[in-house]
Amino acid sequence: MKLTARRQSRELALQILFQTEFAPQISTRSFMDVFEESFDHEVTSYAEQLISGVQANKEKIDSKLQSSSAHWKVERMATIDRNILRIAVYEMKFAADPIKENIAINEAVEIAKKYGTSDSASFVNGLLDQVSKVH
Repeated sequence: MKLTARRQSRELALQILFQTEFAPQISTRSFMDVFEESFDHEVTSYAEQLISGVQANKEKIDSKLQSSSAHWKVERMATIDRNILRIAVYEMKFAADPIKENIAINEAVEIAKKYGTSDSASFVNGLLDQVSKVH
């Protein structure tokens, strides 16, 4: 099955956001330069939009996640899960053209199944469901 351009963009954004947490001294642009020739312009363009949107709204996104999470502090969440959640919350709540919450949640769950642990998909699903209800 061929991944949609949007799914590829989300996965690329996830990989770059993940890497920037471990190597904040390397610019997002440097990471994008590595990947640009591997993807269509449509994919890299939307990935850049997601990355810049998550970075610009990180505190507000994390606040929504924290207020929806009774038992987990955002900084203690698995790095992959945290960044999947941030991308989904950005797309649902902060994007100039927000996507439907059920679509954002489904995309996040599918990406969590691919990149996270065996518990990631249910964790992401539950937390994003709370964000959609509370906010």
